[in-house]
Amino acid sequence: MTPIAPTAVSLTERAAKRIAEIASGDPATPLLRVTVEGGGCSGFQYKFNLVADRAGDDLVIEKSGATLLIDPVSVQYMEGAEIDFVDDLIGAAFKINNPIASSACGCGTSFSI
Repeated sequence: MTPIAPTAVSLTERAAKRIAEIASGDPATPLLRVTVEGGGCSGFQYKFNLVADRAGDDLVIEKSGATLLIDPVSVQYMEGAEIDFVDDLIGAAFKINNPIASSACGCGTSFSI
């Protein structure tokens, strides 16, 4: 399998700033890990966790003081995705604009391919 270039997933400035804000609240877990897991109403779902360490095979995206980690299995389901942070009338949340998702649920946390 050909390694995925670090540009395969992008992080907006808004998302980077929000990750940095969240991580600064707990210096013991300064890194945000995004994973794709089976489940949700559409088949796959995104999971966000603050973690202390990175794995050797993680995709690491650093921007504006934030560090985002994605494991190799999850990256294959997110190729070309953009991670953003939105704060609107519905609420504030990370939003993943994933071009390979064929459909997504209304809340945007689960998708299918």
